Amino acid sequence: MAGSPRFLTLADVAEVLNTSSAQVYALVRRGELPAIKIGGRGQWRVEASQLEEFIQRMYAETRTFVDEHPFVEAEPRVE
Repeated sequence: MAGSPRFLTLADVAEVLNTSSAQVYALVRRGELPAIKIGGRGQWRVEASQLEEFIQRMYAETRTFVDEHPFVEAEPRVE
């Protein structure tokens, strides 16, 4: 199979998102980032397509947040 792997470790996901493995684990355990648990030692794997969907969902949520909370420049202080 050429190209990118279908499944990523939590460390791989953390590298893509530029965050810690602990943060990725928390996302998985809260159900925010779908993953599977494999093997006798219960190693977590995230499908690359699920990671991409998560990223797109976060972009959409951020857009909604920004739209609902517009940035307002502070008024200059008059002294």
